Amino acid sequence: MPDRRTAVVTARVSAAEFADWRAKAAAAGVPLSALIRQAMARTRTWTARAAEVERERNRQASRIGNNLNQIARWANTHKGAAEAVEVLARLVAIERTLTALARFESPERDAH
Repeated sequence: MPDRRTAVVTARVSAAEFADWRAKAAAAGVPLSALIRQAMARTRTWTARAAEVERERNRQASRIGNNLNQIARWANTHKGAAEAVEVLARLVAIERTLTALARFESPERDAH
């Protein structure tokens, strides 16, 4: 037997927010309560440890970006050198990897 929905959640929202939420629910073809349940089911929370891991990951990515900028400046200065072509190819590969990393969700995040 499915779990009956007997608990009620109350939230204070502005009239504009309420109207916006109702419009979104109507556009999705679901009741407002179902829309809110769906949204909450997709919401993740972070523990303090996970937030610190994410901050450190961002610091490291920033350091990598700074180093890449220095390499790119060198490559642009030495465009005629054969090594510059190899450096530019490596920079493109690194950029693609960093883009993929930016989309990666840390496994340290809670599933709540």
